[in-house]
Amino acid sequence: MTPAISPSRAADFKQCPLKYRYRTIDRLQEAPSPAAVRGTLVHAVLEDIFDLPAPERTPAAARSLVPGRWHALVQERPELAAMLADDQSSTLESWFAQAGKLTDRWFTLEDPSRLEPADRELKVEVEVDGLLLRGIIDRVDVAPQGQVRVVDYKTGRTPGPGFEGKALFQMKFYGLVMWHRTGRVPDLLQLVYLGDGTVIRYEPDEGELLALERNVKAVWAAIEKAVADRDFRPRPSRLCGWCDFKPLCPSFGGTPPPMPDTSASI
Repeated sequence: MTPAISPSRAADFKQCPLKYRYRTIDRLQEAPSPAAVRGTLVHAVLEDIFDLPAPERTPAAARSLVPGRWHALVQERPELAAMLADDQSSTLESWFAQAGKLTDRWFTLEDPSRLEPADRELKVEVEVDGLLLRGIIDRVDVAPQGQVRVVDYKTGRTPGPGFEGKALFQMKFYGLVMWHRTGRVPDLLQLVYLGDGTVIRYEPDEGELLALERNVKAVWAAIEKAVADRDFRPRPSRLCGWCDFKPLCPSFGGTPPPMPDTSASI
């Protein structure tokens, strides 16, 4: 099987090798995060809005899609209903309102009545020197003149200093995959932050994407070495406070479970 890596898993390893191991090799379950689930819900609505005729793509129409998309998510993942029930600060109505606030903000940043995406929730993968690069791109726009824009929605706020690198790494990763996939460097990579209404635009070039490719290959080589040595060390940081695996982390007095014998899952 061809080894594969996504931007999120590469970012996991760069942030903390032990977190990568728990997610990718041990496949330990994590409790659904309200923020992450809200992001999934909003992403689904922003995908579906383009199924409507252009004049009907309004803030009210987006809000009307929220309940249906939520119920579809709960059917796929019943544990989400329990997550919401356990969140004493939220009711179903307030949950829908929070999602609606984010979709409302999107309309202040982009006008979907003037957009006809070439792709939505595009699953991409390309093999580069025996390594499969894969991911899911929220939206790809192609202008009449042929310019390509890769768009990613973020339902949180713009990262503070020291944390913006992960988002740019993801977008450059998608730019690299699209370049290998189509033979053309995307003209624009765009991050849309719905939490605070910020849009970050980045124009990649071949040199930067080649540097990113070398970086990804180096990350993969480090993962392979960690697998061979059965050595995934924790890397404590300010993000540890939000990690579900903290009780199993030796940096906080925890004990990792025995590592599985197989590494096929990587």
